Amino acid sequence: MSNKMWGGRFSERPDEIMEEINVSIDVDRHLFAQDIAASKAHAAMLAAQGIITASDAKNIGKGLDTILSEIGKGGFEFKRALEDIHMNVESRLSELIGPAAGRLHTARSRNDQVATDFRLYVRDVLDETDAALAAFQHALVQRALEHAATVMPGFTHLQTAQPVTFGHHLLAYVEMAARDRGRFQDARKRLNESPLGAAALAGTSFPIDRHATAKALGFDRPMANSLDAVSDRDFVLETLSGAAICAVHMSRFAEEIVIWTSPLVGMIRLSDKFTTGSSIMPQKRNPDAAELVRAKTGRVIGALNGLLIVMKGLPLAYQKDMQEDKQGAMEGFAALSLAIRAMTGMVRDLVPDEAKMKLAAGEGYATATDLADWLVRTLKMPFREAHHVTGRIVAKAAEGGVALHDLPLEQMQAIEPDITKDVLGVLSVESSVKSRTSFGGTAPKNVAAQAKAWLRRLEKERKLG
Repeated sequence: MSNKMWGGRFSERPDEIMEEINVSIDVDRHLFAQDIAASKAHAAMLAAQGIITASDAKNIGKGLDTILSEIGKGGFEFKRALEDIHMNVESRLSELIGPAAGRLHTARSRNDQVATDFRLYVRDVLDETDAALAAFQHALVQRALEHAATVMPGFTHLQTAQPVTFGHHLLAYVEMAARDRGRFQDARKRLNESPLGAAALAGTSFPIDRHATAKALGFDRPMANSLDAVSDRDFVLETLSGAAICAVHMSRFAEEIVIWTSPLVGMIRLSDKFTTGSSIMPQKRNPDAAELVRAKTGRVIGALNGLLIVMKGLPLAYQKDMQEDKQGAMEGFAALSLAIRAMTGMVRDLVPDEAKMKLAAGEGYATATDLADWLVRTLKMPFREAHHVTGRIVAKAAEGGVALHDLPLEQMQAIEPDITKDVLGVLSVESSVKSRTSFGGTAPKNVAAQAKAWLRRLEKERKLG
């Protein structure tokens, strides 16, 4: 008895272990919508080219719609014995419409079929991710406008560096998300070519119209080389690469939230919506959502690494190794989607402790650079000399255990006689941030203008769809 999928070449059933390692329906069942869409486009093209009859194409289309409805309602039985989504759909189609179902596979292979399905799937992921990132940006921008003048410490080496505003800090992640979206949009452009019609690897002798199926499926054009069409997964790798970078951005922000919510820092609070308690310590409020975002990043990076390792040694064309392209990628995409949505929720939920932020901004002699700049600007001192003088003044303040703006003027003048009382006007954290008016700087008017510009940009994107 020949194998029902592979035809007369095989007379025995595969070993149980072979069936187990070969089956993919548990994963590729998620491609059902894309598989059916591609099959409908293929059937319509076959009829238009006179390869199958219009009647068969009509019956195939109706049968595929029935299957789509059955799956959507949860009434479809996925059979592991049929290996994958393609054979499950085709088998059910045969039950519904009879022998005409077998004509659907004319001029195509599971090789170009799965490549098409997965491109459609990843394209959907890209569109969904872009929308999620736009929502994340919008949440950040709204909070940035609200806190354009809220002073907080800026850090380098996790040490207090210079005062910035909370709005400025949030806008940094808006810019990161914009680049993430740009990478995904670039990936989508390169992805948007159709493998359908490449068949197993060499094309087909049937007079198919690959431009027609590409257009029907929303692709820009058919892929130009049949070997390339079925054998590369760089569209998944590129998307996962962008996803990994995006996940790292989410993780960095999540780490800051973990730090900021610690009682040792206490610069922001999260509500019950995004924190959890302890089973033994009743006082605890743990930032578990942020911690899990950090962890989800590992899944995304792991998915990228895993697929790179799968693909690195494969000669042309299709190899069964490539069946392993989906599970890790799908899990990685799902992890990133959840992370973005969680971060968006936390941005909307967090409440900054403005008083504590301002106090922290002034600690660690954060306005020392403002003093050095004043020496350069007012006394025309070379910056390196100003840096040295400022260092000595900071040391004097530290010796007395006072803030820089509380150090008596005469003690400053003992180090640099030409310093005047005007210097006191630049040493507060408010004065410091207001002075940072250079393009991209943290001055509140800069932050407010940038936030408003981003709101206009995001609203324009929304209207354009």
